[in-house]
Amino acid sequence: MSTPPAPPSAGPPPPRPALWLRLRARWADRHALPRLPYWLLARGTVIVAACGLVYLLNGVLIGWVNAYNVMTGIASPATVRPQWCAWPLSLIGWAAIPAIIGGTAGYLITEQIQAHHARELSAVLDELRRLSEQSGPHTGAGGDP
Repeated sequence: MSTPPAPPSAGPPPPRPALWLRLRARWADRHALPRLPYWLLARGTVIVAACGLVYLLNGVLIGWVNAYNVMTGIASPATVRPQWCAWPLSLIGWAAIPAIIGGTAGYLITEQIQAHHARELSAVLDELRRLSEQSGPHTGAGGDP
């Protein structure tokens, strides 16, 4: 009995795609993410980067301590020079950052509430009845059985 001939060599494996093609594919896959991570990746990074650039500009022009104080509302943008860059930083600290944080927290809280509302009311009532039967007879407030 003879052995079958060896298959022809398939050759070397194909080269990996270029880095930019792999990054492009990763960027295209972002649509598969849940809503919050998608928003943070697609839109949130742009907003946070813009806020960061305004903060960096102010740090260089008015000083880092003044930039922090203006952004957090400790100091008025009218008290620093130049004011033209301090006013946008003040608005970012007053409106944009709390909106991003509040929106993210609101989304996460809504997701948790919806996860708990996913149970049917009859299933919850059946569970409560079962738990009350397991715990035995109840007494009035403060009374002994």
